Amino acid sequence: MNFSEMKLHEQLVQSIQKLGFEAPTPIQAQAIPHALEGKDILGSAQTGTGKTFAFGIPLINKLLQSKKEAALIMAPTRELAQQVIKSLTTLLKGTSLKTATLIGGESFIKQLHQLRANPQIVVGTPGRIADHLNRGTYQLSHTSSLILDETDRMLDMGFEKELKMVMEALPEQRHTMMFSATFPKGVERMAHNFMNNPVRIAVGSTAKPSKDVDQQTIELKENEKYTGLRDQLETREGSVIVFVRTKRGAEALTKQLKGDGHLSTAMHGDLSQAKRERSLAAFRNGKARVLVATDVAARGIDVPHIQHVVNYDLPQTPEDYIHRIGRTARAGAKGAALSLITPQDNKVWKAIQRYLATDGESGFEAPKHTRKPQRSRRPFNQNANRKARFSKPKGHRGKGKVASR
Repeated sequence: MNFSEMKLHEQLVQSIQKLGFEAPTPIQAQAIPHALEGKDILGSAQTGTGKTFAFGIPLINKLLQSKKEAALIMAPTRELAQQVIKSLTTLLKGTSLKTATLIGGESFIKQLHQLRANPQIVVGTPGRIADHLNRGTYQLSHTSSLILDETDRMLDMGFEKELKMVMEALPEQRHTMMFSATFPKGVERMAHNFMNNPVRIAVGSTAKPSKDVDQQTIELKENEKYTGLRDQLETREGSVIVFVRTKRGAEALTKQLKGDGHLSTAMHGDLSQAKRERSLAAFRNGKARVLVATDVAARGIDVPHIQHVVNYDLPQTPEDYIHRIGRTARAGAKGAALSLITPQDNKVWKAIQRYLATDGESGFEAPKHTRKPQRSRRPFNQNANRKARFSKPKGHRGKGKVASR
């Protein structure tokens, strides 16, 4: 089924056609028809599969038909909320629907101006939305649609109280769509308490990475990690996200990489919203080849054609491993994920392997190139990074584009 066969509002069809999208992705093909019928949806899909349009298209279609209604979309991080509103804006061109973004780190006064304009779509993070509700600056009495994106992540971050506050403030008659990479007890409990016979949709396995990610490992000692990373950056082409465990570690590694001539920038929770946006912009436009990030970026950014993900520090949970390496190989492109494994990491790495092996449908293939690093005999060229070619991975080919948002 193509988008033209879904009986969407004419303005929405025109927006989709202008974007060049013809064929929906699997999550879109399964979710959109149910959502158009007003059914609650509990869905899961691998990152980069077009989930935003899966809920955005039916949501906008509904609001175009009844402009007195409103919708709330909640996301765990500022970056993800901004990415959602950016993607939806491409569908809203030519319509009169207004939006508001309620996230921490931005001007409260600016958000008040947006809310006073009676937006039909509000996108925000749980903390700032709860703040507006408590102050009485945001009302949910006319909000008939709720979308929770990355629900498990919001619960992991301690936002269960805020989510319940929102759910209880909404009208009983509403349309709810909840997307979650995993379904821990908290997510199942919320679905049972606040959804009406939801349709369950699962596309692919969220317990294993995309088949387009080439997983690799290097075994080394703790004091060899930086040299190993530096050597890898010299031999690889294209943009790289390097994940570390702590905010202090992100700053220290970024400083060290800059000192060695690598165009790098940091991203972590202690940065102001303005600095986080500048770091992401520098990485997105190629002014910084390397983004050193904590897990605040694991689900919160969407940069096209990231060629490499490096786990400088292993994540604390297997689920976060999936989300980290899901930053590459998006929308049909190819990518590589490298993990630096020290003896201290053995327990965590074995847990990740067990988690990945739970999906027996296709079998688990161990990451490739497990070896100890070879020390470079040639002198380090501080200008090597500046000469690196930013090669573009091969993406989807065929008749028309796939809606990857």
